[in-house]
Amino acid sequence: MNPDAVYKVSRDDFGGSPAGGDATRHSNMGGAPGSIGLWVFMGVVAALFSLFLAAYAMRMDSADWQRIALPWQVWLSTALLAAGSVAMHIASRSARAGNMAPARLALRLGGLGAAAFVCSQLWAWQALHAIHVVPANNPAGSFFYLLTAMHGLHVIGGLVGWAYAAAYRGSGEGAVLRITLCARYWHFLLAVWAVLLAALGWLTPELVRYICGIE
Repeated sequence: MNPDAVYKVSRDDFGGSPAGGDATRHSNMGGAPGSIGLWVFMGVVAALFSLFLAAYAMRMDSADWQRIALPWQVWLSTALLAAGSVAMHIASRSARAGNMAPARLALRLGGLGAAAFVCSQLWAWQALHAIHVVPANNPAGSFFYLLTAMHGLHVIGGLVGWAYAAAYRGSGEGAVLRITLCARYWHFLLAVWAVLLAALGWLTPELVRYICGIE
């Protein structure tokens, strides 16, 4: 066994259990509920956004639909969220390799990227409001605000979990699990954002009718 790959295990990492082997087994068992819980939560969120996108596609065929041009801040937001996801991937990989110092640094950078994403989205809203695109005067604008707001709320929720993981000072499997779950959620947020961006930027009534087989 490579001694460099061995985690530093403390009693705090496993709830203060005095038995190292029992503590390790407890940690391995305790990681499963957290991982499964996150998968279930992401499944529910994916279903929620699928319903929103279905409503968006059906609403596009209305006579009062006026497509809006996405502000350039949206592309900045995309770059920031992608950078945060890359940082989280590095954090997770470093943590699993036992390199906790670079893992924590990458974890912080990932969180900063997500926080900057939220700020950039608020900037995009401000840009749309400046050209009089508000939720009340255009269904396309209403859906833009709704979809990006819902995504932003899930990013903010992720930042709450990120703060919990960043504040955890242990270096055992508990720390690795927290960082790994943060990385998984960040990748999910990026995937959802990519789908939303594709729908908001390129989905048209003609394409919706073609997909649905409507002449």
